[in-house]
Amino acid sequence: MPKYMLIMRATDESYAKFANIDFAKMLDAMGQFNDELIRAGVLLAAEGLDDANESVVVDFTGETPVVTDGPYGETKELFNGYYILDVASKEEAVEWAKRAPYTEGSKTEIRRVPSIDEFPQDNEWIQKERAWREQTGQL
Repeated sequence: MPKYMLIMRATDESYAKFANIDFAKMLDAMGQFNDELIRAGVLLAAEGLDDANESVVVDFTGETPVVTDGPYGETKELFNGYYILDVASKEEAVEWAKRAPYTEGSKTEIRRVPSIDEFPQDNEWIQKERAWREQTGQL
């Protein structure tokens, strides 16, 4: 089955609404959603991310990478977590995303995660990655 990444993106509006939500209730709602994904057998991975103000950006637009503190300057929507689901189709991934207990103003981007099988199998680096995945139980 194909894998899809659900990328949670917060906006200024959703951050403002999130500030008024009881943290224990939010954990309960997310826990119940995660449990549904687990019971359905579609959850492969899920993580939230720390505050974007704690991040750094490595910018490769010049000859030498430049490191700066914080998120991109003009960002109005920030990536703040993800799920990776093993589902039959993009439509199924969309249906799961629509059930997530997010605050008003939040958005979820859904992108397919290509399989290693979709890359040239005679490539040395693909062969090394496949061997590593097999060694670590990922294939």
